[in-house]
Amino acid sequence: MIERPPARYGQPRLTRGKRRWIVAALTLLVLVTGVAIAAVAFVRFGGGDVEGELGGYRVVDDRTVEVILSVTRDDPSQPVVCIVRARSYDGDETGRRELLVPPSTEETVQVTAVVTTSRPAVVGDVYGCGTDVPSYLVSP
Repeated sequence: MIERPPARYGQPRLTRGKRRWIVAALTLLVLVTGVAIAAVAFVRFGGGDVEGELGGYRVVDDRTVEVILSVTRDDPSQPVVCIVRARSYDGDETGRRELLVPPSTEETVQVTAVVTTSRPAVVGDVYGCGTDVPSYLVSP
C-alpha cells in the first residue's frame, strides 16, 4: 500500500476489517449496558416482596366504591400498604385510599376497602402494594 501525505490527502480511512471490529465492539457495549440497566430495574422495581391483585369491586353509590383485593407477600409477618382507587367512566381517578394490611399467618389474605369518591365512579382497582408502610398508618 502506498503511503500518501496526510497534509495533502487527509487522514487514511479505516480498513473494512477495523470498521467491522469497531461496530461489533460498540454493539456489544450497548447490549451489555442494556442488560445491566434491565437487571438494576428488575431488582429495584420488579419481582417485589408483595403483590396486590384485584378480586372485585362494587359501586355502592355515587360517592362510594368497595374494592376487594388479594394481597400476597413473601413475609406475612410484616405489615404492608396497598393503594386502592376508584375511577370514573373516562378513566380519571376519582378517589384513592391507602390501606394497611396487618401481619398475618397466611401468605395470601383478602381484604376489603371502601373508597370515597369526588364524583361518580364506575370501577375500583388496585394501584399497587409495597412494604414501605408510612408511619401514619401504623398504630403507636
